[in-house]
Amino acid sequence: MRDQRVRSGEIELAVRVRGEEHRPTVVLVHGYPDTGAMWDEVAERLAGRFRVVVYDVRGAGASSSPSDPLDYRLDALMGDLGAVLDGVGADEPVHLVGHDWGSLQGWEAVIGDRLRGRIASFTSISGPDRRHMARWARQAVRSGPRGVAEVLGQARRSVYMPVFMAPKVGEVAARVLSAGFPRVMGLREGAEPRSGHPAETLPMDARNGLGLYRANMGRRATRSAGPARSAGPAQPVDEGRTDVPVQLIVPIKDKYGSQSLLLSARGPVSRLYVRRAPAGHWVARSHPDLIARWVSEFVEHIDGGPETPAVAHARAAAEPGKDFGGDLVVITGAGSGIGRATAHAFADSGARVVVADIDEGAAKRTVDEIGAAGGEAHAYSVDVADGDAMEQFADYVRDSFGVPDVVVNNAGIAMAGSLLDTPEEDWARIRAINVDGMYRGSRLFGRQMADRGEGGHIVNISSMVAYLPNPELPAYGATKAAVLQMTECFRLDMDRYGIGVSAICPGAIDTPITGRTRFVGMAPGVDGELRERMGRAVERRGFPPEKVAKAVLRAVRQDTPVAYVAAEARLGRALSRVSPTANRAIGRFGRIAGDRLLANVESRHG
Repeated sequence: MRDQRVRSGEIELAVRVRGEEHRPTVVLVHGYPDTGAMWDEVAERLAGRFRVVVYDVRGAGASSSPSDPLDYRLDALMGDLGAVLDGVGADEPVHLVGHDWGSLQGWEAVIGDRLRGRIASFTSISGPDRRHMARWARQAVRSGPRGVAEVLGQARRSVYMPVFMAPKVGEVAARVLSAGFPRVMGLREGAEPRSGHPAETLPMDARNGLGLYRANMGRRATRSAGPARSAGPAQPVDEGRTDVPVQLIVPIKDKYGSQSLLLSARGPVSRLYVRRAPAGHWVARSHPDLIARWVSEFVEHIDGGPETPAVAHARAAAEPGKDFGGDLVVITGAGSGIGRATAHAFADSGARVVVADIDEGAAKRTVDEIGAAGGEAHAYSVDVADGDAMEQFADYVRDSFGVPDVVVNNAGIAMAGSLLDTPEEDWARIRAINVDGMYRGSRLFGRQMADRGEGGHIVNISSMVAYLPNPELPAYGATKAAVLQMTECFRLDMDRYGIGVSAICPGAIDTPITGRTRFVGMAPGVDGELRERMGRAVERRGFPPEKVAKAVLRAVRQDTPVAYVAAEARLGRALSRVSPTANRAIGRFGRIAGDRLLANVESRHG
């Protein structure tokens, strides 16, 4: 390891080089209010395979500051980066990695002309390009109310920016930031302060770095980064297009950038790879092993190495409109109903789907349908009530396809009738499928996700009867209430691994489960008529499982704790919170109506 000084105009930049000179060069660029020391853990891990260059940007750490406090324009920063490349003797194109404002500099390097031909690849972490941001905002607003809400949500996350840009107020904010930054790193980012980060120069770095916001915010997104460096046709910059291979690392817990914004490079970048990290904004500090591994895999592939399954997954995840591109999704009970619709929805969004069902024929039909539509799916027959079978299923998925990115525990049965008439064997059966099956799917695949260390998501299908008491559904309601509470607890547990857990409460949905409902304690013929009547009622309601599938995908994308789908599920949940007494009163009216219906049906069947 050696330290050196590099001059860029009036600025002296502090540069640190690790690793052997003959190896490919990786340049790490930090953001605000950091110094190059933010990268120490990642740099040490990369130095065994690459020559690693880290430097303090102007105004930070051991580098000098410009005489003009606004001399932080991106074109000036590009001059600094070029000077560093010259100073370390980077004759071959380098692999650039940028975080936060360092990522914005990286985008300028690969989109503009000034450093054309000097960047072999770029890894962007939590720093979208200004042109991509503008394009994303325009498209989101034009898409409708949901898009407008996304833009407003991002504006809320970015409320600190106008504060930093305001004279005097920004300086006060910088002092507050420097005082609280170590605590933020420990509590919100899971990265305890250590020697070098935060730097001893943090108060001055925070104040100097205000120039980044004041010099660059509000500039036209179509403005070029500077004059061309080398001959060759210039690339269009209006949409931020580049043919340099780019790897996006998207921290899913980033408090400052939404996932949709951080993914705004999908489309303009022709050779894009996307990875989602189970971490916050300073992922390089909290998960250095993960970042070093992903950078190494990407750089080695770009330098001519084979495309590993992980890199292929990242490439598939970059396809526009395919939110789950390359993801492996496991769904139980996927032979029909909500499970089948959810399998189709994930496949349409680019996922590889493992379709599991106790009915192997039904699972294969779903797989055939997905294949006919151009998707990828694989069938597996499993009884979720069988613990050994579920262990074998989880091992099969891991060994055959890898660790799942999403698991949807959907398999379940329905049972109606008084608790007084529910025999032990029926109680044991519904519990084994509806509760134990979801416990096994959550535990077995959750352990795989936790051991992998790259996040994931688990979805458990509950029901509105989990919070709406129904005297005719005591066993079913008890199991679904157990699933809802288990999911809430499991979500808190898995958060430490960056794994999301969601419960879905659909409502009255038109699916085959209605026709399979077992009515306990009923005379022969009565249960059949009740099933038929219930089926007609649900059919008239006309709420298809495809709408539930959309809610499942949305819950995974947004990491929603509990999703209430149909109107009755949402209204019932609101009522259960506002007035439990009214909730129980509705249940009593339902019991009276049910008793009358049952008496009428029984009278006809003698």
